[in-house]
Amino acid sequence: MVRPVTAGLNGSPESVAAAHWAAGEAQMRGLPLKLVYAWEWLPKHLPPTPSEPAGEQHWPDRMMDQTAKDIASRQPDLQITVETIENLPDPALLDVAKESELLALGSRGLGTVAGFFAGSVGLAVVAKAERPVVLVRAVDEPGTGEASGTPREVLVGADLGHPCEAVIEFAFDFAAVHKAPLRAVYAWHSPPSYGYIPDGIDFRVEEREALATVLRPLHKKHPDVTVHDQVVFERPAQHLVQAASDARLLVVGRRTQRPMGTRLGPVAHAVIHHAPCPVAVVPHD
Repeated sequence: MVRPVTAGLNGSPESVAAAHWAAGEAQMRGLPLKLVYAWEWLPKHLPPTPSEPAGEQHWPDRMMDQTAKDIASRQPDLQITVETIENLPDPALLDVAKESELLALGSRGLGTVAGFFAGSVGLAVVAKAERPVVLVRAVDEPGTGEASGTPREVLVGADLGHPCEAVIEFAFDFAAVHKAPLRAVYAWHSPPSYGYIPDGIDFRVEEREALATVLRPLHKKHPDVTVHDQVVFERPAQHLVQAASDARLLVVGRRTQRPMGTRLGPVAHAVIHHAPCPVAVVPHD
């Protein structure tokens, strides 16, 4: 089964940016692109308004067609399909995500929960999706890395306290497709009792070995990917947001089995609002 790269559109600059990001990803992976728009109260035949004479396309169709045309003008060989779904955005996008390689959504970020996906799609899409979801800003500034000839790295946050192979594998696959270096980070915020570390003792040795163990089989699978592993004594969300300032993509995990039910963890919740680059949230056990 060929899974498309899917983008959810709502007409906002953020969602259009996500569609173009998804188009680039589909092109690089040799996959089709699917653009979807969901609206619960959209009947099949809306009456024309004074600004929309009879016989003309309604706004959602015009918006979808224009976005598809803009993408096709840049990537004429890309297979593009568009679909309007009469349903609430959350369940509609969750359904299409099941059949997609990944789902790209627009994100305002840098704000409150209400600012997510231009205010129209709740965190439920990211918190419940069965496939990876990538959140894209309206403007993704590449920074200075690629301008100087150095490709931007893919950054992945590793949670060594729980199985995170699916998260690491997604990051490796993405880095391999983009021929980008990968930085795997395990950030450990030690409790106050560990505030003093005697000279000559490094409590990070065990964590480094654990991180290397997780990375090793995937590095063998992708030997061409340059990998940097890093263990730091910092709050995970704070360190990842700062480290992502010049990243191509930040990858974090979302546990599907949580004691409080299906929801985002604190690290994923923080980075999707504050990381300056696209953020991939990958579900894992």
